[in-house]
Amino acid sequence: MSLTICVRDAHGAIKSKSIDSGEVFLLFNSGYEEGDYLSIETTEPQRHIFLQLDDTLAPCLVFLKGHSFRLPVPFGLDRQPYSLHAFTGGMSKLSARYAYPEEIAVRRNLALNSHDWAGNETLYPHAHANAVTRGEAQFAARNAIDGIKATYGHGKWPYTSWGIDKRPDAEITVEFGRKVLLDEVKLYLRADWKQDSWWRQVTLSLSDGSEHVFQTERTGEVQPFAFLAREVEWAKLHSLIKADDPSDLPALTQIELWGREI
Repeated sequence: MSLTICVRDAHGAIKSKSIDSGEVFLLFNSGYEEGDYLSIETTEPQRHIFLQLDDTLAPCLVFLKGHSFRLPVPFGLDRQPYSLHAFTGGMSKLSARYAYPEEIAVRRNLALNSHDWAGNETLYPHAHANAVTRGEAQFAARNAIDGIKATYGHGKWPYTSWGIDKRPDAEITVEFGRKVLLDEVKLYLRADWKQDSWWRQVTLSLSDGSEHVFQTERTGEVQPFAFLAREVEWAKLHSLIKADDPSDLPALTQIELWGREI
């Protein structure tokens, strides 16, 4: 049983590497180049990992379904959802370890994954949506599960959000990669009231076929909604009914999905 962290170039060649049996650290003291990516690799798939691949990313407990996960180092417009200090090189500490049983068992936000990105297929939770404002990274679905709850602004970090591109049929799905037991959703609507609207009603559909309709308010503070615990593999927020106001720019800063492992 081992964990490996690598920094690789665009061709997959290793620039830096660290391997250990259960907890691994990598100190990377060079600058990143376009095409570089970070990877976590395990000899045992379907394991819970406590992961932080950059000092500025929230450390989070995630589920690695496959043997590896890769995170492209962002450049250009792809850097907008991240801190100005993220992925700057010079001296970066990357870390990962297998999660402890007591960490896995506790009730928590099962939607948190600060390392998610659009091409992620192995590290859960993973968020995806049918609409993203202008296709820009600062409005991507991954922003809604990164743990950053700065609601009273919009645009670059820390005011990133999931933007719906003015689509009335917009929906966002969070996949867990395994069955979990959910009992609550917490929503943080974007609240840049100089320009934003909000939703007065949303619907949460779960993979078990259940559907829950919630009435939401004009606030950037957390809005929690509890429901009967359900065993699910994914949750979808949709049927977003906008408030009757002039603005056509509602958005979601964060969605939390609370529950436990099965």
